[in-house]
Amino acid sequence: MDRDEVLHLFERCFRREARPDAAGAVVERAGRVVRQSGPEPCWNGVLWSDLDERTADEAIAEQIRHFGALGRRFEWKLYGHDRPADLDRRLLAAGFTAEPAETLMIAETERIAVPVVEPDGVRLVPVTGPEGVELVAGVHERVFGDSRVHIRERLTAQLAAGDVVAVVAMAGDVPISAARMDLHPGTEFASLWGGGTTPEWRGRGVYRALVAYRARAALARGYRYLQVDASSESRPILERLGFAALATTTPYTYP
Repeated sequence: MDRDEVLHLFERCFRREARPDAAGAVVERAGRVVRQSGPEPCWNGVLWSDLDERTADEAIAEQIRHFGALGRRFEWKLYGHDRPADLDRRLLAAGFTAEPAETLMIAETERIAVPVVEPDGVRLVPVTGPEGVELVAGVHERVFGDSRVHIRERLTAQLAAGDVVAVVAMAGDVPISAARMDLHPGTEFASLWGGGTTPEWRGRGVYRALVAYRARAALARGYRYLQVDASSESRPILERLGFAALATTTPYTYP
């Protein structure tokens, strides 16, 4: 995999020429910024910018005005190679809060789509309807503290649109982990999200099984690459599986 080439492709597909990722969302280029706006549960924020020391502060102020007029909390998704070099400090000075940094990791799907090995006592169940959605929402609420309502609304809409693969890991009748894969038609990418596992089941291969499950589903649908915004906990596992770290990314949030 040519890392520079794949990073360039990612930048074009998901940042400079991004498409709305939910019904009701609008992606627009406003000056030197590409942003997405939309009603809940849409993600609101800045996807890409082309700024310098002269234009950065006004562009930041304009996004605060734009999302403030909509009454939206929003995120500026900052990548390590974005310019100017002090854009992170400018965002903090404008009132943003930095969330934990993540690593943009990408792999060729064919390399990751190995046979799924379910840990002893665990079975993977595809999510196809409301019952599965509730299981996913419950796991994410326990593991990540996410709003169950938000997850339920988003995943239900994605299932209806047919642009997601979701799976729950069950130990008997108890859901212990859940994950989804967003499909991006018209691109070569599918993106992996979630994979949080309850504490008593961590370190037993559940996360690896969920990755392999989704990779096989992506390969069957013709997606060449898998993309992950990896936490510090997930990165070592993904590196061992064959994912390459291409950039760092930090969410800067504004209330």
